[in-house]
Amino acid sequence: MSILNIVKYPAEVLEQKCDSVTVFDKRLVRLITNMYDTMLEADGVGLAAPQIGIAKRIAIVEADEKYGKIEMINPEIIELAGEQTGPEGCLSFPGLYGEVSRPNYVKIRAQNRKGKWYELEAKGFLARAIQHEMDHLNGVLFTSKVIRYYEENELEVEG
Repeated sequence: MSILNIVKYPAEVLEQKCDSVTVFDKRLVRLITNMYDTMLEADGVGLAAPQIGIAKRIAIVEADEKYGKIEMINPEIIELAGEQTGPEGCLSFPGLYGEVSRPNYVKIRAQNRKGKWYELEAKGFLARAIQHEMDHLNGVLFTSKVIRYYEENELEVEG
């Protein structure tokens, strides 16, 4: 287990479109495991490879008990529907939170750590977390979607 350094804004890698993963080996498995440990240590619900300085299409999310840890390699969105608005933060923007609108439903296609393709449907908070991490893989930051920023005391009341 290794805790990795989380890259903070304005690091350039955070605004780059990431490259596809083409090699599925032990190094990838170790990287995903370390990303997961890093996310837990930072008390996050998701982490994308650019947030640890690696411009590859890898992200993990663990937002609810039903799905547990979701590893997304080379993910793509198949379908979006509905709308939800709520608070978001980001491990690359410590202490910054804003209200963001996103689709309430997402269906994705992605590869697992062995390269096998799978599909996943998510709603609500999990859909929000998946979309947030997938945005990172395209160099899109949540701050570009914020409707309004929260004051620190507002989030404690709402969250």
